[in-house]
Amino acid sequence: MTNPNPSQKKRGWNICALFMFLVALCLAEICSAYPTMGGLYYWVSRMKGDKPVLGYVTGVLYACAMIFTGTSGNLSTALYIASMAEVGTGIALTRVQIAAMAWGVNLLSAIINTFGSRGIGRDGCPVWWTLVGTIILVVTLLVKSPVKNSASFVFTDLENFTGWENKGLVVLLGFLQAVYTLEGAETSAQVAEEARNAEWLAPIGIAASIVGSWFIGLIYLLALLFSIQSIPSVQSTSFAIPIAQLYYDAVGSRLTLLCLFVVGSCQFLAACTCFTASSRLLYALARDNAIPCKKAFMTLNRFQAPWVGVWLSATIAIIISAAYIGSVVAFNAILSSAAIAVMLSYLQPILCRVLWPESMEIRGPFHLGKYSRAINVISALFTIFVCVLFILPTSMPVDALNMNYSVVAIGAVLVLILGSWVFYGRYHFKGPVSTVDMPPLTGDADEDKKMS
Repeated sequence: MTNPNPSQKKRGWNICALFMFLVALCLAEICSAYPTMGGLYYWVSRMKGDKPVLGYVTGVLYACAMIFTGTSGNLSTALYIASMAEVGTGIALTRVQIAAMAWGVNLLSAIINTFGSRGIGRDGCPVWWTLVGTIILVVTLLVKSPVKNSASFVFTDLENFTGWENKGLVVLLGFLQAVYTLEGAETSAQVAEEARNAEWLAPIGIAASIVGSWFIGLIYLLALLFSIQSIPSVQSTSFAIPIAQLYYDAVGSRLTLLCLFVVGSCQFLAACTCFTASSRLLYALARDNAIPCKKAFMTLNRFQAPWVGVWLSATIAIIISAAYIGSVVAFNAILSSAAIAVMLSYLQPILCRVLWPESMEIRGPFHLGKYSRAINVISALFTIFVCVLFILPTSMPVDALNMNYSVVAIGAVLVLILGSWVFYGRYHFKGPVSTVDMPPLTGDADEDKKMS
């Protein structure tokens, strides 16, 4: 929660949950037809094998999306740790110290993925911890907060600290963290080949994950709104992450440490699984001749981890995290870049269904019937809309310090991907070679999406 207006988030949460559910239905329909662990990359390559550039862009873009998401998760973890330090000691860390802490968190994520990749996500620990953590947060806030806000405040009040005059746009700006949190439904497909009746269970898992995330997130947001003591206090806080002020005002210093630990640990677990996903996708892309240095990216250590992809992900994350030294708005830019990259990855298979309806040669048992095209069109339009929305500045007036630099980051990524296709990919990449020789996918990236 970097934007200090929870009432804005509640409105955005419900609207985004509806449209993200439609997006999930589109992905679930494709997954039912092609229930393989290749996910988005494989689906696009299978549906439009005659246009390998589409599969190439989807695969590389999704790998970048996972790196961006892991970067934002680890930087967020550092912000929670910094806030815990300030709550406990009264000393506020500098941006340089927080960035250095983020580098350490990225290194820890890489080490875990290098030596403990088999255990990441295997027992569902991140998911269960997110559920238990949400219960802890909700109960703590509702029981300990000294003043409870009225239902009128919770359901109708809208505070505007953005500088934008249009209230509708203020609500739209709250979409960012809602979409970011709800992303990751497609990870159910990453373990599809390991499940019986995958053509049913995987798509149901995709759709159900959005419903579950919406419900859990709504309960959490309502608890925040009923418990918040002063929005201006949160807005003007000195804590590295504004929600720390909300906790501090509502439950005191000791329980604030508990709340920050719960959310920060969820962030860290999610970031770890993102690096798991990015490294394995880099393995698959190297196997399919989509990226150079094939031998290096396909090298597995004795723990069956594609360690080159892991450490490349962590290195890029460390470089990106350094932007926080220049300005705190870098965090929102990284968050926006992650959300946009994932949504653009979703857009590829959905556009294949919109532009080439016959591209899905077979139909799985989970299908949308006569509503399929309409839902795909709506989902594609929503995806394009939010990608444009997320490059807008989050506050006015705009200057060099508060500008949303995600447009620069995403623009650079797209230019690099298309350039790599022109100069390398089109000569070497013909499509996925196989989906059965990948190292086991033990991590469900984004499964325990962030409570931020």
